[in-house]
Amino acid sequence: MDQYDAMMTEADVRRAALALPGTSERSSYGTPGFRVRDKLFARLKDAETLVAFCADESEKLALIAEEPGRYYSTPHYDGYPSVLVRLSALDEDGLADVLLESWRVRAPRKLVAEFDAAPPQA
Repeated sequence: MDQYDAMMTEADVRRAALALPGTSERSSYGTPGFRVRDKLFARLKDAETLVAFCADESEKLALIAEEPGRYYSTPHYDGYPSVLVRLSALDEDGLADVLLESWRVRAPRKLVAEFDAAPPQA
């Protein structure tokens, strides 16, 4: 597992999540939750853990097997296509990647297509 100088914070998660099209913030289980067109795609479980959605449970299991220092689950999340992500195992690019992949799973196809067709931002 890569070690980073500083763990990603709630402010970092908020900034990266809200940069994605159609995203809004609304509390989920008493913590910040991020939605795309009112579908939850990520939320902070606590100050050290992000809950992100996966395409399905097999993707979740593959992520955990590939990078157990970054991704994990607990019995509460077993059977659901969401994975727990250690914020201490992410840098800004890693956080952006996790949030983007989760956003893609939950966003409407048309919004994803518009995002993919847009020129890259500098």
